[in-house]
Amino acid sequence: MPHVDSEREFTRGMADLSEGNTLAALVHFEKAVQVDSRPRYLSYLGYCAALQRGQVQKGIGLCRQSIAEDPGMADHYLNLGRILLLAGNKAEALEVLREGMAIAPHPVIGELLETIGSRKPPVIGFLGRDNIINKHLGLLLCRLGMR
Repeated sequence: MPHVDSEREFTRGMADLSEGNTLAALVHFEKAVQVDSRPRYLSYLGYCAALQRGQVQKGIGLCRQSIAEDPGMADHYLNLGRILLLAGNKAEALEVLREGMAIAPHPVIGELLETIGSRKPPVIGFLGRDNIINKHLGLLLCRLGMR
């Protein structure tokens, strides 16, 4: 019977999360994890804890644990990527999200990657990205539609 209760709580949490009610989702995910600590429960609990309570390190830890236990589920990578973005770690978030897309095509990860975007390499490779020549040359080429 505990399996049914944990799954029901998880389902309710997912419904609340899809409606944007992360606080209610967090409560349901906590109840689900109390009964059964499945990787997907932990992953979503980590995401909601980071989002609602600011427990970023806890969220990262739970998502990494989920990935270690169940590496074939793209949702774990999505949740970890979202948390890393919250923490301001865009480079690592992009890396994790791309790993998730490599595991399985995931529409939400795809949208997130498109939203974040990625920077193009510097126009002149041996000069740094912050070099004034690279900056202005890049802007000029972009305006001309050549980049």
